[in-house]
Amino acid sequence: MTNFRIGIPSKGRLSELAGELLKEAGLNYRRPDRSLFARCRDMPIDVTFLRTEDIPVLCAEGAIDMGITGSDLVAEHRAPVVERLPLDVGHCRLAICVPEAGTITDPRDLAGKRIATSFPNTTQDYLEKHHTHAHMVPLSGSVEVMIALGVADAIVDLVETGSTLAANGLKILDEIGNYQTVVIQNRDCRHPELADRVVRRLEGVVIARSYSLLEYNVPRGKLSEAEKITPGFNSPTVSALEDADWCAVRVMVRRSEVISIMERLEALGASAILETRITNCRL
Repeated sequence: MTNFRIGIPSKGRLSELAGELLKEAGLNYRRPDRSLFARCRDMPIDVTFLRTEDIPVLCAEGAIDMGITGSDLVAEHRAPVVERLPLDVGHCRLAICVPEAGTITDPRDLAGKRIATSFPNTTQDYLEKHHTHAHMVPLSGSVEVMIALGVADAIVDLVETGSTLAANGLKILDEIGNYQTVVIQNRDCRHPELADRVVRRLEGVVIARSYSLLEYNVPRGKLSEAEKITPGFNSPTVSALEDADWCAVRVMVRRSEVISIMERLEALGASAILETRITNCRL
């Protein structure tokens, strides 16, 4: 039986993110120069380097057992795969954009218009929901200038900050959806137990990236109030100190909330408040 195959992007920022994630999950490999394959050292897994947009199709066809790609591409290709795990990176939104000074103010105004996009299927699904028909102008790459070039009346594209839209005199008419990087799996996976093991490892890294370990000392009389501030993933770990009037607390908190939580604990009377980054976990 052939090795379990995981497909990741061959280049770009997503390639770096996927590679870092696999290695943090203990899937260590070395990619020879320009090679399309790399074998993991301690597991029967081959990492395959592919075009990001091809990964959903190749996973659905069984060329790879699992892949890391954008959920926007999964939706666009209508790939019949299983989405196993959102990775909480690569967040983006797909939006319909029109000229700021134009006459299109409602999705129904798109009827009969030309829409330039590299997401024609997703755009078509959106239009059908609004009982509207438009002419698709399928393009790859950047489409922001297509209205200025007279190619289209509107565009559908991925939007981050919106600064590029403003620079081109465009505004968001409506958002089609929000997407992120995901782990996908073939529906008829040949190695289901190994697939579950890989997902569990990746999940440990993803959760760890979202949390920090917070340690602090607090007067025992203020412990119940402190626990309301830091309830923990399940519950905090509380230890007695040599001074019976104080106790030590160890607890997981969301990394995005660490600073504000430390300030609240300090105001409560806690001291020796320390944050430790978590690199992996099992919860």
